[in-house]
Amino acid sequence: MNDSTEIRRLQWRCRRGMKELDLMLLRYLREQHPGASSDEHAAFEDFLELPDPDLARYLIAGDIPDDPRYAALCRALLRTY
Repeated sequence: MNDSTEIRRLQWRCRRGMKELDLMLLRYLREQHPGASSDEHAAFEDFLELPDPDLARYLIAGDIPDDPRYAALCRALLRTY
């Protein structure tokens, strides 16, 4: 899969139906993801598998994920927003 196909796939997965989440995830994808490590790329893909209520808890309500990969990713996402 080439880079542009992968980015389009991730853009689609970032569309969650909650405007705040969509904006945060898409902004991260656009601004931070290109320079992120392969470990962070993998964490982001895994993070997108979480249900919307969990994403909202972490990114909007400020809960800290137990998984340290997700906690670091949330910090990166919140810096971007």
